[in-house]
Amino acid sequence: MKRAAVLVAMLGAASLLSGQQTAPQSTQPAQSATPATGAAETTPPAKHPPQAKTQPEFDAYKAAGANANNGQAMEKAADDFATKFPDSELRPILYRNAMHAYQAANDADKMMEMGRKVLKIDPDDPEALIGVSEVLAERTRESDLDKDQRLDEATQLAQRALTTVDTDIIPPAGTPQDKLDAYKGFLKSSAYSILGTLSFNKEKFPEAEGYFRKSIEALPSQPDPVAVLRLALSLDKQNKYAEALKEANHAVELTDENSAAGGLARRERDRLVQLTGGSGAPANKPPAGNTAAPQK
Repeated sequence: MKRAAVLVAMLGAASLLSGQQTAPQSTQPAQSATPATGAAETTPPAKHPPQAKTQPEFDAYKAAGANANNGQAMEKAADDFATKFPDSELRPILYRNAMHAYQAANDADKMMEMGRKVLKIDPDDPEALIGVSEVLAERTRESDLDKDQRLDEATQLAQRALTTVDTDIIPPAGTPQDKLDAYKGFLKSSAYSILGTLSFNKEKFPEAEGYFRKSIEALPSQPDPVAVLRLALSLDKQNKYAEALKEANHAVELTDENSAAGGLARRERDRLVQLTGGSGAPANKPPAGNTAAPQK
């Protein structure tokens, strides 16, 4: 979850995360697209930037958005706005803001709840698809009575996000292509990492390896340390020790030794070094390892 916040700061793309919104008629802000003119369509309409229908709606939206850094306040503002403007196209943006605020606070249950509110309005929203999928993948336990249903849903949502990343992101006018590509790469990287985790936990290690490699390839400039570590573990489980050691070393480079992922990365590296003498060739049969994927 922290990686998302870092990437957003790097991109300077708050408008990408919150969605592009258009004020009614001539009152739109500088970053907004030109409002619809009402002219007859000659081609099937594409997905357009969310627009306020009236000035009061737009003013209420701006006031609600002032709570973006506080999950509870943002959720209440979004609910109040949705009650007052039940057909507004701006509702998903506010609930998405609430989802991100809860994500930043590491409140997974509320993050998923807000993501579901977005998907109820816009079932193709890639951020909400990934947000809900991630919580389902990371927080589902063996003891959950609905475990299979939750994990199946996580798979479907992540796979859907890989499609809608390319069809349902509407960048503000003038967005640099490299920033848009990096943002889409981040979302795809997250979706592939989720699919890899689901495969790893099913002990489908070759499949997990493929997904984690795709996750890293989707955003090579900022690889997800947990995806790199899980790739190392997936390779280890297939007795590909030389490759596993390489990825474990990479995970060590990307993580703080005092973090959960950093501690596990160093234990995995040390285990592989001891096993292979640093050569990648095992000196003897390795002890059985933990098949559970490390937690984010």
